[in-house]
Amino acid sequence: MKRIAIAAAVSLLTAACNRGILDPVGPVGAQEKQILINSTAIMLAIIIPTMIATVAFVWWFRRGNTKATYRPDWEYSGAIEMVVWAIPALTILLLGGITWIASHDLDPAKPIKSNVPALKVEVVSLDWKWLFIYPDQGIATVNQLVVPAGTPVEFRLTSATVMNSFFVPQLGSQIYAMGGMTTHLNLLADNIGEYPGFSANFSGDGFPEMRFVVKAVPAGDFDAWLAKTRDSGAHLRWRRCAQGTDPGDPHRPLRDGRDPDHD
Repeated sequence: MKRIAIAAAVSLLTAACNRGILDPVGPVGAQEKQILINSTAIMLAIIIPTMIATVAFVWWFRRGNTKATYRPDWEYSGAIEMVVWAIPALTILLLGGITWIASHDLDPAKPIKSNVPALKVEVVSLDWKWLFIYPDQGIATVNQLVVPAGTPVEFRLTSATVMNSFFVPQLGSQIYAMGGMTTHLNLLADNIGEYPGFSANFSGDGFPEMRFVVKAVPAGDFDAWLAKTRDSGAHLRWRRCAQGTDPGDPHRPLRDGRDPDHD
């Protein structure tokens, strides 16, 4: 029984190490992880000394310590005021500087530098699923996004219903999808694998089920997937898809060998 408990604990810890923003698989996610680490370190530089000083202060001025000087009339110290105001100000400057630089370096609309041409994908949020259109390849999928590993992906996002938020934690950069508007996002998956994505913005009854999978595959496998999808003979009906009647199961990935029609 003890061995089973240990194995289960190890499995949980191992699984936790492979998920989310702390396990990035692309340049954007890696930079965002570094920003998180740097910001946390800067804040801990204040939090830890403050906690230590609090304990030390309470211990030193305890009732039984005869060495501590009792000063009932003390009310001001220039040195303490300097420390109390200077350190938080420096912290704010550091955090603000990191945020300002990262906001420009990680601008979602900024193309990712690469020797490989970017793959264009148009994303439409529906109730409650994701429609992915590959305009240059003439195909579309629902709740399944297949991309070649090592190739930048240029997303154009909008919504056919209410506002949603497109987020693949391991790739980075959450961004909103809004009706009547287009947002832009550039991501890249360095490694082959499957990475979960979801809506990070509450959008109604089906919100918890609004999930999809990003499959990063070798370039050759991506070409084979494109050919298989074109030859599948399956077709999506835009009106039915937008009304939530195609497909009935929001978890079920669908593929279309051509762009969604407007029947």
